[in-house]
Amino acid sequence: MRRSRLTLTAAACLLAAGCTPGTAHVTLTVDEAVTLADQQVHVKVTGAPAGKPLDVGAEAVDRDGRKWHGQATFTADDHGTVDLDTAKPSAGSYHDTDGMGLFWSMNPPDGSPDDQSFLPPVENGQATEHLDLFVDRDGKRLASTTITRRWVAPGVTAKPLTTAKDKLTGLYVAPEPDGAKHPAVLLLGGSEGGLPPPSSTYLLASHGYPVLDLAYFHAPGVPQDLREIPLEYFAAAAQWLSKQPQVDPAHVVVLGTSFGSEPALLVADHFPRLVHGAVLIAPGASVTGSFPHPGGAAWTYRGKALPVNDPIPVDGVSGPVLAVAGGSDLTWDSKQSAELIMLRLDEAHSTFPHEAVIVDAAGHGVGGAPYLPHGTKINHPIIGPYDLGGSRPANEAALRQGWAKTLALLASLQR
Repeated sequence: MRRSRLTLTAAACLLAAGCTPGTAHVTLTVDEAVTLADQQVHVKVTGAPAGKPLDVGAEAVDRDGRKWHGQATFTADDHGTVDLDTAKPSAGSYHDTDGMGLFWSMNPPDGSPDDQSFLPPVENGQATEHLDLFVDRDGKRLASTTITRRWVAPGVTAKPLTTAKDKLTGLYVAPEPDGAKHPAVLLLGGSEGGLPPPSSTYLLASHGYPVLDLAYFHAPGVPQDLREIPLEYFAAAAQWLSKQPQVDPAHVVVLGTSFGSEPALLVADHFPRLVHGAVLIAPGASVTGSFPHPGGAAWTYRGKALPVNDPIPVDGVSGPVLAVAGGSDLTWDSKQSAELIMLRLDEAHSTFPHEAVIVDAAGHGVGGAPYLPHGTKINHPIIGPYDLGGSRPANEAALRQGWAKTLALLASLQR
């Protein structure tokens, strides 16, 4: 995306729409006026009274028209500066040094933050957040500005797939063509069924990686229950993806979250010529049974059910493996599973990079991009209210590490 620098002072307010004049000295500097939503923004206040407290805050309106708010109190240094990348707040919606703390710690106007997640508004069919940043002291607004965060870069395109036409149910999202072939991602959601949330899909495509969001149950054209889903269905999706014009067929990676981590690892093991690595979010290390109605097999291979509780093999995986897990996961012990997967790869003498990212205080909600308010509980579309575990700060830490490692894994495959 085009990069720009935005510096707002009281004097500049005469020319900049949306800026509130306060004093002639306080300056609010933001290095990026328009960014992709997963990019860090550097915020700095200068010209403030040295050694005096001030409040720096953020506000944004969600998809339902509700205004979320985050705010933290800082003390300006001897030069009258507050650099959010290095300054620790004395009070506020977050508590540790964190340059993006205001972005993810915003709270909803009512109700518990743990029960709610911020959904950005949609403009021209694309998720777009307009976030107001401001500086206050003694109840007086000293400076303010608005930045725009987008989930879709220019040139990104989307194509829906249907079982009737394509023998797959999904959404293919491709970056702007550049004449090159790139690593690609087969994206699998979890127990919610349907298509995975598109936010990660569009951001990955915005970074240059073609993505196929694949539905494998609880969606039109596929079974309504997670029961006896053939691994060959995922292999067919990987094969379709490998044939797209912008895709490097030698570097197709499968990314699976929660239940989706099982077919991700299984297809990477059983079809190493089609899938060349896996990213496993809040993973399981053994085959589970059917869902939401127990008593059956979740997966089949060559027409036979995969036995429940059998360890998922890894000796056939022909690429890097990344696992991301939380030690306070209330769904299952994803930390232990991530560690087991790495141990099995070691025992199989895997020559490919493999790593587990584990944040002990994080829960099950550790998949996707960072820098947005996420609750620790959800209203599951199949089973209703559900506690994922963890805390907002710990989950944010896991999101940052996992997302950065995912992008690094894909970048390492770029030829």
